[in-house]
Amino acid sequence: MNGAQALLQALVKSGIEICFANPGTSEMHLLLAIGKSDAIRPILCLFEGVATGAADGYGRMADKPAITLLHMGPGFANGMANLHNAHKAHVPLINIVGNHAVHHLQYDSPLNSDVPAHARICSDWVHVSESADDLAASGFSAMQASMKGWGKIATIIVPSNHAWEEACIVPSPLPPPPMETILPATIDDMAAMLSNGKRTALILGGRALREDALKAAGRIADTTGVALLCETFPARMQRGAGRVKAVRIPYPVENALELLQHYEQFILAGAQVPVAFFAYPGKPSLLIPEGCNVQTLARIDTCAASALKRLADRLKASSEPIQIQASGAALPLPTGALTPQSIAASINILLPDQAIVSDEGVTSGFGIYVSTENAAPHDWLAITGGAIGQGLPVSLGAAVACPDRKVVALQADGSAMYTVQALWTLARVKADVTVILFNNRSYAILNHELARVGAGQPNDQTLSMLKLSPPDIDWVHIALGMGVRATRCRTADEFHLQFADAMKTKGPSLIEALLMAS
Repeated sequence: MNGAQALLQALVKSGIEICFANPGTSEMHLLLAIGKSDAIRPILCLFEGVATGAADGYGRMADKPAITLLHMGPGFANGMANLHNAHKAHVPLINIVGNHAVHHLQYDSPLNSDVPAHARICSDWVHVSESADDLAASGFSAMQASMKGWGKIATIIVPSNHAWEEACIVPSPLPPPPMETILPATIDDMAAMLSNGKRTALILGGRALREDALKAAGRIADTTGVALLCETFPARMQRGAGRVKAVRIPYPVENALELLQHYEQFILAGAQVPVAFFAYPGKPSLLIPEGCNVQTLARIDTCAASALKRLADRLKASSEPIQIQASGAALPLPTGALTPQSIAASINILLPDQAIVSDEGVTSGFGIYVSTENAAPHDWLAITGGAIGQGLPVSLGAAVACPDRKVVALQADGSAMYTVQALWTLARVKADVTVILFNNRSYAILNHELARVGAGQPNDQTLSMLKLSPPDIDWVHIALGMGVRATRCRTADEFHLQFADAMKTKGPSLIEALLMAS
């Protein structure tokens, strides 16, 4: 048994089933070990950012890690943007990064770099294997580290000679780390705070946005009148008909300030204090009113669902929430011009039960979120860290984690170009993903940001850096060239028919929605 085989056995014993891979020469022994195993499914990604983003989507839905196989420092760096998003989403994820053999490092060959320094930027746990014998223990430790709290990013760096040298027998897996619980005094303090008569908002984030936690939050709201809000970019929110609604804090600073100014105190459950995404001249960074009281019921990485249930019981709330979302299936069919609002109407009507929505629609996606709260029960995955190029890979990972559920990817045209290679992998693995490609031929979000920062009146040269035309990007031909079934629509009627067909058909598809630039 060599070190690569020992590492693989340790990961299999720990429960790893999926590897999103973009390997190189230094990973060949790891590649062979995976290829000879029936326990881990290898999925080739044509860019490292697709591999890391797919591992993020898988971790959000499976609540356990996939592994990525990346090629040295530059390969890790190519995947870093979506590792940033995964870090902000608090998902479990394990990177395996090959490196030069120890004896080769001294010669500073062209691909040589400081791989541990790369890894530490967006990993919570980093380990460079010390020997072939150390690799199995490294795998167990990485799994344990990745499962801490809600999830962490663990990275193992494997010098290639450790992968090919002989290794000892694989030991036993390590136990999962315990989840931190909430003290009874905290529950009492929150109950007292909810009884003091002040206008209060309960801000939910992370795993506090799962269905059980939302039910408990709904019970609290029914009893106390507390407003339920949620973080702007949730990693995974379970929403739709029959579920408890939490109002999403808006992305634009002005809208967020308008919403939050109505409250005198805030309770956090799995969320941080709301802050502006960027700094803007003359506008605050913190979005809550100055001097208001903010207390924490459950920190990130604690058992937020349990804390909310205990608080609901402490308040003697009803056993089930009263205020839940109604169904939107009986809404009229959209007709006429194709707009984000008409697309949202079709999604509201046609989205299958327990679908998964990956949202990187950017300007087009903001309104669709609000307009689909009455759709069938579904999971909503947002762009947690703001690094664009997440949507297509996350939809791939979610489909791999949940092969029996339909995945809908709301995808802006500009950000889709960052990880367009994901379409090829979607076709290769026959992932049940429907991509709604919002083609407004513009980085529309940046037009809004340009006005918001007050930098001045743009000229034609400035605006040329925000437009994606000419030449026009032909998404139908791009998708077809990658092996994905594709159609194009220009009206609400066309979109409704194409989306209805996609929801009834298994496998990957793309609908190019031609919108006017905004």
